Amino acid sequence: MSLQIEYAELSLIGGREENQDRVQVVAGESAALVIVIDGMGGHADGAKAAEVASQSIGQAFRQISHPVFDPQGFLHLAIGKAHQDLVVLGNGVSVEVRPRATCVTCLVQDGGAYWGHVGDSRIYLIRNQQVFERTRDHSHVELLLQEGLITEEEIIDHPMRNFVESCLGGDMTLPGMNITSHKKLLPGDTLLACTDGFWSGLSDEDIACLGSSSNSALNEGLRRLGEQAVKTSGQYADNTSAVALRWVG
Repeated sequence: MSLQIEYAELSLIGGREENQDRVQVVAGESAALVIVIDGMGGHADGAKAAEVASQSIGQAFRQISHPVFDPQGFLHLAIGKAHQDLVVLGNGVSVEVRPRATCVTCLVQDGGAYWGHVGDSRIYLIRNQQVFERTRDHSHVELLLQEGLITEEEIIDHPMRNFVESCLGGDMTLPGMNITSHKKLLPGDTLLACTDGFWSGLSDEDIACLGSSSNSALNEGLRRLGEQAVKTSGQYADNTSAVALRWVG
């Protein structure tokens, strides 16, 4: 059966001089891959890092047959290959400023989804106009949250909220990554993949509203949320990028 999905993409520069995010959807007859990469602006060539990682993962998906035989293995290898490509990109650059990026990628096929992420770019699963599930960041504040030392609301203004514990690029060691098992999708489910510039300016209630928009209004709803996130973050707003994918059935 043909894949029945609706999707929208968004990437806003925010208050920065350069957009170092990259978003991409590669859709075929039986499988689709969502890719969101956030180049780390404090390092050299953040935009180049995001571009290289996005193209690396997208190319890996285009080169295999669909539906993907081993989805979890594919995500692990594709993210690992993107990491190695960024390590090569940083050859000859001192380790503290080598190009780095966070990433999240989601494979949709066979009535469900698999996703993997490194860093603080996120996947949200929105069901029945509620955030049903989301990824847990590889970040210092996420560790504090899990230990009960801060609340979800306190993450937004925490002085260490930008400290990620894992990323693509840097040294040769493969970064820590989380890859899910098969997540069954129901008609109307919406998957949101986004950078921290998007989610940090929004509440779960804001994000859940995306699940109530009709298919034809998905693009409009995503843009509204992106502009709201930029406005909330103020004049120094980060690059703000996301992909929303609706499972039709």
